[in-house]
Amino acid sequence: MFNQYTKKFVQVSCAITLAFALGACSSKKKTEETTTEQVQQAPQIDNTAMSFDAAGSDSGNISGLQTVNFDYDKATLSAETKKKIAGNVDWMKSKANVNIQIEGHCDARGSIEYNLSLGERRARSVKDYMVSLGIPAARLSIISYGKEKPLAKGDDEASYSKNRRANFVPLAQ
Repeated sequence: MFNQYTKKFVQVSCAITLAFALGACSSKKKTEETTTEQVQQAPQIDNTAMSFDAAGSDSGNISGLQTVNFDYDKATLSAETKKKIAGNVDWMKSKANVNIQIEGHCDARGSIEYNLSLGERRARSVKDYMVSLGIPAARLSIISYGKEKPLAKGDDEASYSKNRRANFVPLAQ
């Protein structure tokens, strides 16, 4: 009796294994066909290189985009900051195919967590103001680097004030 059950078990196991193997082969073929069809229908991508500096407005090499600075422990926009942002908005309106990433930065004081949060609030306040001036929110993204990417390395107010900023990095759409 034991042999009869063992033989039946082996037959069923082989049948199941064969079914899975055939099923896997047929589904793999369908996946390959789908992938080939998707590749043939994929939209064309513009390979034209952008000539913007990856450092964005921090580089000073992008005419029309200016980095804006903040007071200590603040994310509010001063009148001078709003004027610079308005200039950046004009630049964006003249370049409808360019999106901007707004990077929020802080000085070296404060914890990592606090500065990441403050950098985000700074970037968000800039974004909100740009949206109020007519730039679609979908063209703007924000990121906070906190104190991780300082422009100036000193431990004095002059260095700190340069590092409390939001800069603008052009991105292709």
